[in-house]
Amino acid sequence: MGPRRRIRKPETPRRRAASPTPGRPRPGPPSGAPSRPSGRRRSTKVLREIRKLQNSTHLLLRKYPFSRLAREICITFTRGVDFNWQAQALMALQEAAEAFLVHLFEDAYLLTLHAGRVTLFPKDVQLARRIRGIQEGLG
Repeated sequence: MGPRRRIRKPETPRRRAASPTPGRPRPGPPSGAPSRPSGRRRSTKVLREIRKLQNSTHLLLRKYPFSRLAREICITFTRGVDFNWQAQALMALQEAAEAFLVHLFEDAYLLTLHAGRVTLFPKDVQLARRIRGIQEGLG
């Protein structure tokens, strides 16, 4: 069941004040409506999820799709020869890959904030990899 909705009592209509330009509609919420920030609930939900993920130590990517990706990449580099993978080897590879990606996104987001934006763009990730150089991020 969804959340309960309040039943509102009908209000008596109010007379509006005369506007300086009668033909133009005014921006903003209609008069009499309660003003509430529209994205407030969404932002608190996002912040709660961020805090939860920062406190956890579990893997962010699913194991089976990552395993398929690693095996596929292995086949392309070994010219069609399929190797058997130990579970611990795949786990170590996934830990390293996730640590690399999280660090890369942290650096890219710092560049985003430095540019005076909030949205992460592909050019931020590219610049972060370029600044890191061969050893850290270009590979």
